Amino acid sequence: MHETKADLESLAQQLNPVVGFYDPLNLAEAEFWDQSNEATIGFLRQAEIKHGRVAMAAFVGYCVHAQGIQFPAHIPGTYTTTSPAELWDQVPTNAQLQIIFFIGFLEFWSELGERVGLAPHYMRGGKPGAFNSFKDNQKALQLPHPVPFDLFDPFSLSKKKSEEQKASGRLKEINNGRLAMIGIFGFLAESKVPGSVPALKGIVQAYDGDYMAPLSPQVTDVVGTLFGSS
Repeated sequence: MHETKADLESLAQQLNPVVGFYDPLNLAEAEFWDQSNEATIGFLRQAEIKHGRVAMAAFVGYCVHAQGIQFPAHIPGTYTTTSPAELWDQVPTNAQLQIIFFIGFLEFWSELGERVGLAPHYMRGGKPGAFNSFKDNQKALQLPHPVPFDLFDPFSLSKKKSEEQKASGRLKEINNGRLAMIGIFGFLAESKVPGSVPALKGIVQAYDGDYMAPLSPQVTDVVGTLFGSS
């Protein structure tokens, strides 16, 4: 499915008819990396959906951690705070590395396309937001062990829905993702500059660390060594 600017304008009306199509930087007319406009739109659509999903998880996770809730099974360590940002700083180095490399694997898997027998890449006509199935491709790609669940829709609930319900759900996901991106940045801004988000004043804990340097020096050294950066 190759999308054009006209498709984005139509999508914008479905998402929010009050705001409508809003593209002050004219990204919908761009051609990144000497690619076609359709490929660029595919990249932008994928990026927005992915960032929205991460933001939704981050927003919920922030609220859970801020309430001091811990699941019975969690990464071993000494956690002495309910500040979500400080909790990450207290995660052991080895655990941070495992999380980072797992996310890297998910990124690698999502970028595989038709060249290895999977669905088309989102910049080559694939559906933005779709994530390659583990279950359906484990034999074809000779995965080292069976994978009983998929990252997206692990319990196959969406397969029982009609096409109209799926289309409506995709619109809701984009809107919820956009709101979550605003929400999580509101938390981060208030934690660094108390009073910058009046509605959150006195609710969000202050954080004196650096969000732009979220890795411990040990993790940074390991990642830098692996990828040749200084």
